[in-house]
Amino acid sequence: MAVYTMTGVSELLNVKPHVIRYWEQEIPLIRSGRDTYGRRIYSGRDLQILLRLRHLLYNRRFTLEGAKEELYREMTGSDQDLHSRISQLRSELLHIYFLLKEKNDESVPAS
Repeated sequence: MAVYTMTGVSELLNVKPHVIRYWEQEIPLIRSGRDTYGRRIYSGRDLQILLRLRHLLYNRRFTLEGAKEELYREMTGSDQDLHSRISQLRSELLHIYFLLKEKNDESVPAS
């Protein structure tokens, strides 16, 4: 199971970590965990929810409350099978993205 750090998620979403922490408080669907060092980590499911939340807030101009309602509606909708397959594909693509990013970061020589 892939896990993502706060730094990685923050960079991917292009929002500051305190924004993500606030979203976590307001949206119970997001359930970050902690690694052995106490740092926040996110599952692929959490990352999908955060990506969708960011889209609703920044692109569709929802309020946080409206975005929260939309997320709940989408997760309990009748197209659950389709949403499930899309979520799985999204999760796999995000995992590949982070693997490639790590590989690229390792290949860049330090100055």
